[in-house]
Amino acid sequence: MSIQSPESLAHAAAVRDAAEPPSTRSIATRPPERRPRARGRQLLRLLRALSRNGKAVAGLVILLVFVALALAAPLLFPGDPSRIGSGGATPPSAEHLLGTTAKGQDVLALTIWGARSSLLVGFVAGVLSTIVGIVVGLTSAFFGKRVDDALSLVTNVFLLIPGLPLLVLLAAFLPAGLGTVIAVLVITGWAGSARVLRAQGMSIRGKDYVGAAITSGERPLRIMLREMLPNMASIVMTTLLACVIGAIGAQAGLEFLGLGDANTLSWGTNLFWASSDGALMIGQWWIFVPSGLAIALVAFALALCNYAVDEVTNPRLRRPRTARSATAPTTVARKEDAR
Repeated sequence: MSIQSPESLAHAAAVRDAAEPPSTRSIATRPPERRPRARGRQLLRLLRALSRNGKAVAGLVILLVFVALALAAPLLFPGDPSRIGSGGATPPSAEHLLGTTAKGQDVLALTIWGARSSLLVGFVAGVLSTIVGIVVGLTSAFFGKRVDDALSLVTNVFLLIPGLPLLVLLAAFLPAGLGTVIAVLVITGWAGSARVLRAQGMSIRGKDYVGAAITSGERPLRIMLREMLPNMASIVMTTLLACVIGAIGAQAGLEFLGLGDANTLSWGTNLFWASSDGALMIGQWWIFVPSGLAIALVAFALALCNYAVDEVTNPRLRRPRTARSATAPTTVARKEDAR
């Protein structure tokens, strides 16, 4: 057996270390090949879990019903639903299932046609608010330091300003229209989602795979979109649903106060005209209840989907399986207890 000198051992170790790829290179190069498949499997598991969740199914069914009615409004009630008719306000009957307004308009037609504008504004404003929150939150969490300080200052300013007065102020001075309503809702609705996404992004920013991607020289935009954002899918989804709920309610509130476009058919304008015609004072419930109930049902459906996402992604909220656990008494033990 030959004895090697310390110099030869050091040389052999150096050659071996040079031949083996460094850990950071293996982390940065090998996992990305498997990561797209892993992300696809995770998304598929999430969708399967949501399809087995009763809350998610119920919420999705309610939303699909409203979306289908909104799309089929021109077929169900062709013509102009806001056309003034004769007869005044009449309670529900066989001819008019939800009655008519003081102007002789069919309440059911107004409700179904109003769903088109309310759902469109709610989902568009919710998606845009979430996108702005993602951009601000991820940028603040990734770069940190001065960028984080500046963006956090802007976010805190928007969070400290009361939402309703700012909505009223912007809507009063901007021209009326759906674009104005969407812009006002996005301006006043992005700060909360940005704060939540920043906190989640900062926790992911310290992970090893993000550090490995930075060390390997990846661009910041690619790291934020490919490494950080996919791991925030659950919180992005819950933030999106919350923004949509807030946008639908805020639009209805603005239009009920008369700050929206009164010529646009929506659930908010239906409530505005019901209040203007004195339906609330006279007690003509069939005029204002359908639009208010539609807003409540859509918000309830979105909340069900939100709770379902929380249950699926949060281990603490998952229900225990019905399978027998290891500590459950066996059949023999039960027979002995019976004896």
